[in-house]
Amino acid sequence: MAENNNNTEKEILDAAERLFLKKGFALTSTTEIAKEVGCNQALVHYYYRTKEKLFTGIFEKKTLLFLSDFINGSRKDLPFEEKIKGLIEAHFDMLLINQQLPFFLFTELILNEKRLDVLKKNLSDNYTEVYRKFDDELKSEIAKGKIRQMTFMDILFTIVSLNGMVFMINPIVKKTLISDENEYREFINKRRNENIRIVMLSLKP
Repeated sequence: MAENNNNTEKEILDAAERLFLKKGFALTSTTEIAKEVGCNQALVHYYYRTKEKLFTGIFEKKTLLFLSDFINGSRKDLPFEEKIKGLIEAHFDMLLINQQLPFFLFTELILNEKRLDVLKKNLSDNYTEVYRKFDDELKSEIAKGKIRQMTFMDILFTIVSLNGMVFMINPIVKKTLISDENEYREFINKRRNENIRIVMLSLKP
């Protein structure tokens, strides 16, 4: 019985994640989540109390996923520029697997200020030390004359903007410009390499 309960709880979470990513918080109802799972609405509320609590858990997980490569990258014992290249690649590859993520996060952050509080807490709890470490390494590289005067925030914005935008406009690209799957894969690989090239060139003095 306990195993069945755990399965149902996970099925509800998985269905909610699919629907929230596809339609957002406002356009997804607990009735729709229950229908997706094949259970009654009361079970959704039994396990997760409210739609807001269910969504918040998913939103926090996806926010951490979006930023996780920066933590992993900070732990690698590599020259600074190789770390940055690795960050771009890992972040792009993560978005390739989670293509709805940029639009989902951007939309929810714009539409609901409470989501900004969640983001701020995640950044404070998980990324302050990571950011400081990267920033210290960057300052050292600037002092050596290897990188132009800039901040680590400049690098982050460039990486997130370039990688995120590829997948933000993905539905438009697939619908109007590239319908062939092989051509699409070629386009994605080209954008990945181009994003790396742009960021790495932007570091040069």
